[in-house]
Amino acid sequence: MSTPDEPLPASSGPEPQGFWGELRDAVQFRTILLIVGVLLLQLGFILSYIGAFHAPKPQGIPVAVVAPAQVSAETVTALNGIDGGPVTAEAVSSRAAAENMLRTGETSAALLVDARGTEDTLLVASGGGKAEADAVTTVITRADATRGRTVTAEDIVPLQSGDGRGLSGFYLVIGWIVGGYLVAALLSVASGSRPLTARRAVFRLGAIVPYAIASGLGGALIADQVLGALTGHFLALWGIGALLVVSAATVTMAFQALFGVIGIGITVLVFVVLGNPSAGGAYQPSLLPPFWRALSGALPNGAGTDAVRHIVYFGAHGITGPLLVITAYAVMGALLSVLVPVLRARRRAAAV
Repeated sequence: MSTPDEPLPASSGPEPQGFWGELRDAVQFRTILLIVGVLLLQLGFILSYIGAFHAPKPQGIPVAVVAPAQVSAETVTALNGIDGGPVTAEAVSSRAAAENMLRTGETSAALLVDARGTEDTLLVASGGGKAEADAVTTVITRADATRGRTVTAEDIVPLQSGDGRGLSGFYLVIGWIVGGYLVAALLSVASGSRPLTARRAVFRLGAIVPYAIASGLGGALIADQVLGALTGHFLALWGIGALLVVSAATVTMAFQALFGVIGIGITVLVFVVLGNPSAGGAYQPSLLPPFWRALSGALPNGAGTDAVRHIVYFGAHGITGPLLVITAYAVMGALLSVLVPVLRARRRAAAV
């Protein structure tokens, strides 16, 4: 007996006659619907990437202000009053406090106002995002110029020498996620997109674990030992990589359990069309339009990119939130992968 995921036997009926008959036989209505779905995904890909990247605009970049009491409030007010709200400034008591906020990723820049002259210092952390550091430097330079002051930028959390433009972590995360959803898709191609029983779903989930461990290890080895792009955090990168692979794989399996082969397309929508441009790779969330900015920390792509940056450049401060997001996807994906076959089996039994 054929299952919904097994190919039907070839028809023994008469061959279709005429051009239109052969066309209908060769390109069935279901195939046309799948082609339309692919077209929509393709157009969504173009819309999402161009929409996210075509006009980066800083919005609410956090800036700590260290200034004498008599000008502190005035400086903060002036920065917060810039048209479009590119920065969100707050007064900080000392340079030491501002540097600590930068080194732990609590702020993106710190403006040190010179009380005895007109040359200020802007501390930035390009490790948190080169595009964001450049953007905030431009904004503060222009703002100071309107008050007859100049700014000298000082990068106190610089990029590692092998991490050009700070994109290595982003591409590492994307590689792990791609591996996760591809291995889940491969399992479905080999055994049917919908696991027929909870037991089979558990076996598939179990097969993901050694792959995730190997994938996390391989990615960490390449980024650290082989290329020297992200050095000094091998074990942490291995762990986050394995977790990301599990997350992407279980979510893919859940979509397939719910929607069959169409679930692969939904996976591409979530991880590729929406997840990649919102992840904060080329442009950090503070430079993205509102829609992509809101998605950034809510998807494994953005949470993973943020976690890797904080591991490598900020002493792992602030990674609890991203880890919880990634873990939540992994757990929910696994639960749905097992529960959906159970519920479907009960529904079939009740219908008999």
